[in-house]
Amino acid sequence: QLHLEESGGGLVQSGGSLRLSCVGSGFSVEYSAIGWFRQAPGKEREGVSCIGSDGESTFYRDSVKGRFTISRDSVQNTVYLQMKNLEPEDTAVYYCAAPYPWRTQPPCAPGEYDFWGQGTQVTVSS
Repeated sequence: QLHLEESGGGLVQSGGSLRLSCVGSGFSVEYSAIGWFRQAPGKEREGVSCIGSDGESTFYRDSVKGRFTISRDSVQNTVYLQMKNLEPEDTAVYYCAAPYPWRTQPPCAPGEYDFWGQGTQVTVSS
């Protein structure tokens, strides 16, 4: 059974940093595309950053480019989202997700991903 679990969220001041972790079980993140998504209150879930199964193809939404970095550690079977220079607009529940294994590089959109973690709250105060 494929399972993902996020951690690392919290409360941080504007300009601060957080690193989110997404630990996979029942599959290897080394051979899977993984995406980070977020959902703020009253808003739709949106793609933040995704990495393809090749580990090199990455996507970042415009508002996080230059501030967020996605990476993966095959030994820890974990995908990270390093977030710097956080802004109040980054406040949301952050989720990681994986597609079915045969989809190696799906678009970084919630509807393209099939397995989801429970989410971790990120709150950025001004």
